[in-house]
Amino acid sequence: MDVPGYLLERIPLVERALDAAIPPADAPPAELHAAMRHLLFPGGKRLRPAFALAAAEAVGAPAERALPVATAIELIHTYSLIHDDLPCMDDDAERRGRPSVHVAYGEATAILAGDALQAAAFAAVLGAEGHDPARLVAAAGDIALAAGSLRLVGGQVADLAFAKSAGDAAHVESVHARKTAALFVAAVVGGARLGGADDATLARLSHCAENLGIAFQIADDLLDRGDDDVCSLVRVAGPEAARARGEALLGSALREIEALGTRAEPLQRLAEFAIWRNA
Repeated sequence: MDVPGYLLERIPLVERALDAAIPPADAPPAELHAAMRHLLFPGGKRLRPAFALAAAEAVGAPAERALPVATAIELIHTYSLIHDDLPCMDDDAERRGRPSVHVAYGEATAILAGDALQAAAFAAVLGAEGHDPARLVAAAGDIALAAGSLRLVGGQVADLAFAKSAGDAAHVESVHARKTAALFVAAVVGGARLGGADDATLARLSHCAENLGIAFQIADDLLDRGDDDVCSLVRVAGPEAARARGEALLGSALREIEALGTRAEPLQRLAEFAIWRNA
């Protein structure tokens, strides 16, 4: 399967859904809505929503069934980046080649933009039409868990504290599991859930996505080795061991979905692409 071609076909679905989920930039309060859109458009690779779409296809549903989850996950991811960039967090002045939201609009507006994006994420799921309400509620619950203190936010706390710790490889992977992999799990499980998957399949996909998310962060760290304080397997174990661990995690992820057969090929190929896209 041609992954770039797959993304070229699927991502416009996500772009349209994201645009519909956020008020126009000139809608009052205009500064807030412009700030919400500043990092969302143009966005990144949209890999997390693509995984949600591929997960729906892997369980035999059209990709469009996963759009509420795909939209919500990208909104949550964008909010987390806005907050991560703040001076009190990672203090990054630039994101995706543009000024960070707090640089362009001020810290207070950046914080509020992130808050509003998080709220919009849940509206995108719970307000979706044409779905089983129980599945929408369950998907929203998955996203809430992924975004909260036990996953994403807690992972950020551990990440900020890492420079003062004597963290080992297990410590690093626990941070990655919370800060990075949690959204991959919510995307894949949520996409499959809205695609009609049963509980046993959702459990396999959850294991797959957690391994994949950790491997994704390892791959990112292999590309960016510049900060000695960063919570990175490359830092604590070295690049060769980190690469080997990433490959092992990817292998484990792919084995979890072998039973889904050929309909899971987009999910399999997307996983390989996401991990070693710049290898």
